[in-house]
Amino acid sequence: MSSESDIADGRQILGRLARGDFQGTEEVSVVASPGARVSAWSVKVKGLLSYNVYNVRTVIIGDAGSLPAEIGGQMQAVNLAESFIDEGQLPVGTYVAMFKVGDKNVFYAPV
Repeated sequence: MSSESDIADGRQILGRLARGDFQGTEEVSVVASPGARVSAWSVKVKGLLSYNVYNVRTVIIGDAGSLPAEIGGQMQAVNLAESFIDEGQLPVGTYVAMFKVGDKNVFYAPV
């Protein structure tokens, strides 16, 4: 259960965001229903495929001070922060949270 201070903190954050005071605030939120699994995981950008579509690879985040370990094969994901008609500019090696939306992998990483 949430305490009154947690609720007050949440209201303050929502108030700041509603006023447009979100400079430096970057957040990823996932909402899942009971019994559902969250379809988000960490990936590393391996290269640009085409436009705003990138090759990415899943990473496992380890202990503090250790580098994330790459696992599995490469897959494609769309960067929703970039134009769908221009060539993407996201640097190789960038770590992002990727989500499964329908049959597409997507992430949001401003350049």
